[in-house]
Amino acid sequence: MNELLLAALTIAILMVATWLVSVAIKDASIVDISWGLGFATVATVLWIADDSKSNLDTLLWLMTLLWGLRLCLYLARRNLGHGEDYRYVAMRKRWGPAFPLISFLTVYTLQGTLMWVVSLPVQLSHRAEGSIGVLAVIGAVLWVVGLYFEVVGDIQLTRFKADPANQGKVLDTGLWRYTRHPNYFGDACVWWGIAIVACSVSVGVWGLIGAAVMNVLLLKVSGVALLERSLVRRKPEYQAYIDRTSAFIPRPPKS
Repeated sequence: MNELLLAALTIAILMVATWLVSVAIKDASIVDISWGLGFATVATVLWIADDSKSNLDTLLWLMTLLWGLRLCLYLARRNLGHGEDYRYVAMRKRWGPAFPLISFLTVYTLQGTLMWVVSLPVQLSHRAEGSIGVLAVIGAVLWVVGLYFEVVGDIQLTRFKADPANQGKVLDTGLWRYTRHPNYFGDACVWWGIAIVACSVSVGVWGLIGAAVMNVLLLKVSGVALLERSLVRRKPEYQAYIDRTSAFIPRPPKS
């Protein structure tokens, strides 16, 4: 089967299954957990289905699998048992009985489509024979940097929130001293790294579209922009933090 079609079918099955579970348990928040799991699943299905997989394909599979499972487990541990996210609670109140269908169309279908686009580098690598060369090494190094920022940033934030004395305060130490969103910056680096590795085959250049879409999502849509509107309202110190700290790319804070 065509790799692009197989990826689309895999994502469709996963999204429909996740949606059905969300309807049954009345919690649309599980869609966030399925984000990382979806990429890991797509990469694994494509890798298994490829009878002539190369070392490059295996590298991309492992990069995507490790990133996806790590994110899935982190969000599951953080979110499960804490009720539905406020975004979906607001949607549920607004749409009432129509919410399950509305959520399928505006949340699950949209997220599945974005997952297909972002995962293009992994899909396209299977369309041509490739080997691990300079581009793959550069991409893998960028991926490691990104994963470091994600993992360490999440650990620092989790420890900060676990201390009751930090209630209402702003984390501005560790990686958070140099960027307001080390986890989002890391996410972007991971996907640019994956896309660069995929460029080891000529058709993989089109996979850069996936990394660019992920970058836009993190900066302008569901990441920095959405989160900071809420943080400015809830935390009085946050505006001062914005004034001295880079939003995305790490750099020393302004004095």
